Amino acid sequence: MRAFLISSLNAVNRRTLFQLLSGGLASHLAHAAERLKNWAGNLTYGTDRLHEAASVEQVRSILPAQQRIKVLGTRHCFNEIADSRDNLLSLKPMHEVVALDAAARTVTVDGGITYAQLCPYLESKGFALHNLASLPHISIAGACATATHGSGQKNGNLATAVNALEMVTADGGLVKLSRAAKGDFGGAVVGLGALGVAVRLTLDIQPSFKVEQYVYENMPLSQVKDHFDDIQASAYSVSLFTDWRQPRVNEVWLKTRVKFVAPEQWLEARLAKRNLHPIAELPAENCTPQMGLPGPWYERLPHFKMGFTPSVGKELQSEYFVPRKNAVDAILAIARLGEQVSPHLLISEIRTVAADDLWMSMACGRPSVAIHFTWKQDWPAVRRLLPLIEKELEPYAPRPHWGKLFAMPPAVLRSRYEHFDGFRQLAGKYDPKGKFRNDFLNVNLFGA
Repeated sequence: MRAFLISSLNAVNRRTLFQLLSGGLASHLAHAAERLKNWAGNLTYGTDRLHEAASVEQVRSILPAQQRIKVLGTRHCFNEIADSRDNLLSLKPMHEVVALDAAARTVTVDGGITYAQLCPYLESKGFALHNLASLPHISIAGACATATHGSGQKNGNLATAVNALEMVTADGGLVKLSRAAKGDFGGAVVGLGALGVAVRLTLDIQPSFKVEQYVYENMPLSQVKDHFDDIQASAYSVSLFTDWRQPRVNEVWLKTRVKFVAPEQWLEARLAKRNLHPIAELPAENCTPQMGLPGPWYERLPHFKMGFTPSVGKELQSEYFVPRKNAVDAILAIARLGEQVSPHLLISEIRTVAADDLWMSMACGRPSVAIHFTWKQDWPAVRRLLPLIEKELEPYAPRPHWGKLFAMPPAVLRSRYEHFDGFRQLAGKYDPKGKFRNDFLNVNLFGA
């Protein structure tokens, strides 16, 4: 896909399309093969000037010399939130565990470490994180900066585990923020790449635990409507997968920390007799073990195995967060679009996330339900569908995932966040000259 596949139908799209037309599409594509792409391959980054830092000191030396720069994590965003036409900075060489404090139950890590790198280490020391995303190969700093979430009605998103943060600011200064000291902490954790470079994070940990995973097939949508709260309360983490083709949920994934007696039939759904992929037609070899086989937390909470290294994900993703109280109405609203949505969809996932107090988190101030869409890589079709989905969800004040595709007008997006003005002030404080801004942030946050 071309570089104009980005976050929303606004000035960012027009700017990129103009560049393609004025610079010559053939010329652009000739260079695109040499340019850095995101994980899904739908976005070609705007520059090949990539700096790498292997230490905090190197980050502090690189930043003052650059007028504009953006930080790349593991490149799992589907839009331009981390793109730059000037300079990119990778912290991939910074992937160490800095310290583990067993008494305080915290671990401090470098900004480039991934969950796949950290989790086995924690398990070897007898500790765990409270939550994980479906794919463990993402960087911790990037996931927290975009409020990427995991699942569970009592589980906050991944950023809620952040206890303290060390951030290098635009002038190369080092700022240390913590939950205990309060101050700017609540606005900085989900920083959207607009405040500085998160070079170290201290995360809350807990004693290691086992998880069993079960999958049920073909639950009628009527049962979801009547028993949504019971379904979500049935396990530590619950995911509903559907393709919206029929009035049903194709698969219900239950991840439980307690011994679970799984009935053969539950709310008219049948217990799976084999491991399944969320997309039923695909093999389950890269999915985490199911069938109630107990295993360590980090081998069950994600949907996909840590030992499996994904290559290009030939897909697009969108996701919208609505208040938990509106969950059933929002699900039924999307179901009404089934005939339009399903031909372009690989799978959709519905999860719950606990409320938090992080200013730019999609779950800030409200327990939430996330309705996720994994699309076929057909941007023209997805571009047409996003406004329809957002219109259906509009009565429930949806908040799109910051790292995925959406069409929401910037003014509407900003209105969804109570602390938006405070976050803009925070960006002015730590980055007064806009070193970390790009087209995505200027359009969606700063009104430029």
